[in-house]
Amino acid sequence: MENLNEVEILIVEDNPLDAEMALRALKKNKLTNKVLVVGDGEEALDFVFARGKFDERSRQSRPKIILLDLKLPKIDGLDVLKEIKSHPETKVIPVIMLTSSKEESDLVKSYQLGVNSYIVKPVDFDKFVDAIREIGFYWLLLNQQKR
Repeated sequence: MENLNEVEILIVEDNPLDAEMALRALKKNKLTNKVLVVGDGEEALDFVFARGKFDERSRQSRPKIILLDLKLPKIDGLDVLKEIKSHPETKVIPVIMLTSSKEESDLVKSYQLGVNSYIVKPVDFDKFVDAIREIGFYWLLLNQQKR
């Protein structure tokens, strides 16, 4: 992604195969114009808060949605979610937990911390494409966001 201020979808995923599958599903649904993939929670927070290697990015420019994995290196998904939802300027960003965890405790904790949606990754690619289409249609097209 050339202009980091134009990122619409931030994918936070440490598994390269899952990240590639998400990108393929977005592409198949024509939702890939402005996507950035980061591989750990620390990098996600650095992007959102325009610090570290993203310090030249405008902090006022926010992604339209964040697709966040739960189990991440450095800083896990729940801590990333907690940090994003605890700041007035970033708490309005829709965060969709896109994870393989079916644990009730992960689901409950995610909603307690302010996640907008919790989706268990389908194993089947066609079902994953359908899930991504629904996410994109709702969060990028239908949902009205504060800018």
